[in-house]
Amino acid sequence: MTEGLRTGWTTGTCASAAAKAAAIALARGAPPEVDVALPTGARVAFAVETEGPSTCVVVKDAGDDPDCTHGARLTATVRWRQSGENASCLLAGPGVGKITLPGLGLPIGAPAINPVPRRMILAALAEVVDRPVEVVFSVPGGEDMAAKTSNARLGIVGGISILGTTGIVRPFSTAAYRASVVQQVDVAAAQGQTHMVLATGSRSERAAQRLLPEVADVCVVEVGDFTGICLRRVAERGMARATFVGMAGKIAKLAAGVMMTHFHRSRVDTALLAAVAAESGAPASVIAAATETETARHFFDSCLAAGCLEPLSNLCRRAADACRHHVAGALAVEVIMVDFEGDLVVARG
Repeated sequence: MTEGLRTGWTTGTCASAAAKAAAIALARGAPPEVDVALPTGARVAFAVETEGPSTCVVVKDAGDDPDCTHGARLTATVRWRQSGENASCLLAGPGVGKITLPGLGLPIGAPAINPVPRRMILAALAEVVDRPVEVVFSVPGGEDMAAKTSNARLGIVGGISILGTTGIVRPFSTAAYRASVVQQVDVAAAQGQTHMVLATGSRSERAAQRLLPEVADVCVVEVGDFTGICLRRVAERGMARATFVGMAGKIAKLAAGVMMTHFHRSRVDTALLAAVAAESGAPASVIAAATETETARHFFDSCLAAGCLEPLSNLCRRAADACRHHVAGALAVEVIMVDFEGDLVVARG
């Protein structure tokens, strides 16, 4: 639920404002405020802090989104390019990441500035200078912020990325999470990897890394609720195999063919759990537990208490079948169920 929550600004929007302010400072003196255009054409204004003759700062406001870069000081230093250098260039300073792996659509060694923010920055510069400039972006504390993201796994080192497709941060946006899942698959595929491991959260991700140590770190993606989207991307990129590691609730939803597994959007199919238990020859107590509550955990606990794991293995097999069907058989799929602490493998299929 995001109604009533305050929107914010992406690192790309803030970087474009800082760059424009620094370019103005270089040409005629630092301004107290600048406005920049968003990709929609709408314009927004930002307060500017000055740190040097042509160094300006815009502080990122992420609104009510729990963004680790909220409060980041997007800092731009601008200088004129030398004679014969015909285009402005954007560089990464301290706290801004650099690309070290293929698959992100940016050259290796380039600053981690995505295409839309790059266009915004260059457009903002063109509003105030008619000569090529060099812009060095830095973010104090950017490396620590980046440690809370998937940057290292994507091969972005040294700091945060300058991101954004709309210029606006929408609180708790699923679009950003979805984009990060797709991006990680792209990076793994660009390295020639053929096996992607999907985990639903931090505990199942740790379990996946422990269970499959031979799989490269970049191939273990925390998919959240976007299993179906991730599977389709893995298939589109020509990879051969996917392993899903998760807990009973998510696996029960996959077994029912539900690939968007958010708890508000779908419920566990308790009739399916009962059918799986009956097919597996489970005792009456386990079959009854399937429909006593709407939680898969109660069913899971009942299976363990009865020492009857076949229903859980059956559930994993059904989930794997549903995942294969979702990508029209393009992937070999295995599903591994772990306990609710992510410590113990309970079943696989």
